[in-house]
Amino acid sequence: MEEADGSAKKARLELPNGHVKQEVGVHLAVGGGDDGGAIVPAEAGYGSRVELAVKIDMSVLHCPLCTLPFKPPVFQCNKGGHLGCGGCVALLPGGQCRTCEDGNGFFHPCPALDAIVSSTKIACPHAGCQTYVPYHEAADHQSACPHAPCACTETGCGFVGAPHALAGHLADLHSVPVRTVQYGRASQVPVSGPRQLLVGEEDGRAFLLTVGALGAAAAAVSVVCIRQSAATQPRFSCKMWVNLVQPAAGANSGRADMVLVDIQMRSTTRPGAVVAVNELTFLAVPRMYMVPVAGDAASMELEVPLNIRIDKISR
Repeated sequence: MEEADGSAKKARLELPNGHVKQEVGVHLAVGGGDDGGAIVPAEAGYGSRVELAVKIDMSVLHCPLCTLPFKPPVFQCNKGGHLGCGGCVALLPGGQCRTCEDGNGFFHPCPALDAIVSSTKIACPHAGCQTYVPYHEAADHQSACPHAPCACTETGCGFVGAPHALAGHLADLHSVPVRTVQYGRASQVPVSGPRQLLVGEEDGRAFLLTVGALGAAAAAVSVVCIRQSAATQPRFSCKMWVNLVQPAAGANSGRADMVLVDIQMRSTTRPGAVVAVNELTFLAVPRMYMVPVAGDAASMELEVPLNIRIDKISR
């Protein structure tokens, strides 16, 4: 379940205010190749793929009616040449252009503009991400990008950085344990402190594991995904369980008791505010399931011998 601060509305790329012309650097696919920004004869564009790096007025890529980025299909008025996105044109009775003064203009699909809109790509601004995405998909990509900056998990710390930088920050400045996990595989994660950072080996995603007291005889364990925005993609599920360690004299048939929870992981943009017992779902671990820290039988401190498996269920 996603956090309340995640917006259900599609993210917008804001248009420049009326008097300021803004340009955006884009890649246009006119035909792949390694020709870079070279000027290519027109006939070379057929049967081959050549990409050009260009600058374009950002407003050209936005629908003048709703100000959202154009995405196919794009429509053009047959009289005044006015443009509109599919969503806006669908709301116009009969597809009639309201910008035309005499009302005799009607919108029709424009395949040429569809081709331009589909091939206009922009680089993700996040450090470490080398992805180019269609301009109209840029906002969605940036909110779900695994390289998007994450806030520090420690209350009062203003650090914001990419997941790999966050891992180094937590380990060096806050002595928070950091552990790498593989999606789809169980990992043993002994937990004695209040917080741990888990980092996905596949994509560098950051997950915050928190532990807190649940009354006097149990502990609550929760896990959330840390993101720049509480995006819905990709989604993750998580299984956490703890096996009851039986003393040799009290061993039974060999089947150990366990406590287990299977959750749909939520996202957070404020990891410093996460408290395990306040989460909608957490693993409750009775004190009898805990063991001495680091296997020291004489230790008075206990840790949770946690097993965890994180699965990416959508991309």
